[in-house]
Amino acid sequence: MARRIRIPSRRDPLRRAFESVDAEAVIAVLEPLCTDERRERLLEVVRGRLASVTVVMDAPHDPHNGAAVMRSCDAFGVQELHIVERTEAFAADTAVAKGTESWVDVHHHATAASALRGVDGFTLVATHPEGELTPLDLGRLPRVALVMGNEHDGICAELRVACHASVRIPMRGFVESLNVSVSAATLLAYATGGRPGDMPEPRRRTLYARWLALTVPRSLDILDARGIEVSLEGS
Repeated sequence: MARRIRIPSRRDPLRRAFESVDAEAVIAVLEPLCTDERRERLLEVVRGRLASVTVVMDAPHDPHNGAAVMRSCDAFGVQELHIVERTEAFAADTAVAKGTESWVDVHHHATAASALRGVDGFTLVATHPEGELTPLDLGRLPRVALVMGNEHDGICAELRVACHASVRIPMRGFVESLNVSVSAATLLAYATGGRPGDMPEPRRRTLYARWLALTVPRSLDILDARGIEVSLEGS
């Protein structure tokens, strides 16, 4: 039976703690404890991570959809996922998420205004059956935030009026739209296609250090023994 997890998960305190830890010191200690194959895989993924594409989900309800969007973010190299929790806390189905809650940074917002501050500087593009953009246009936008609506109510008014454009996925059948998670995967494929990894190097190193900590058994104990404290209290 699939299990639902509340997001933020137990990984979130680790993510916040690593924002104030010396990434290079952590890497120096933990990198030699990884296999060559695992180290190369972590580096390959972190080099492909994107800072120029993000997703805003407005009040997601179905844990399967939330998990699927989070999984698509990881698959297409999108590091940041913004959730507007207007009506309920974000939850994800573990069978669908496949552990991607460890690799994608989920930002929680109680209001649409908070989410808008989190994506300041991005071109906000709402999904809409009659959008003026097509998926091919997304790859031409320097920084794009895809805004996905609630499964039943769509995008709230505050987010909708803040969007700079809307995008449609061309349909050839009787249906007028796709499930939110399928739409997100389709649009992310176009938005990220051809973009090289563009995460700033300091951010890459912080991610790599954190991912090493997630990979090496008893990593926090090892770091503590070397005088590197990663405090999860108050995170």
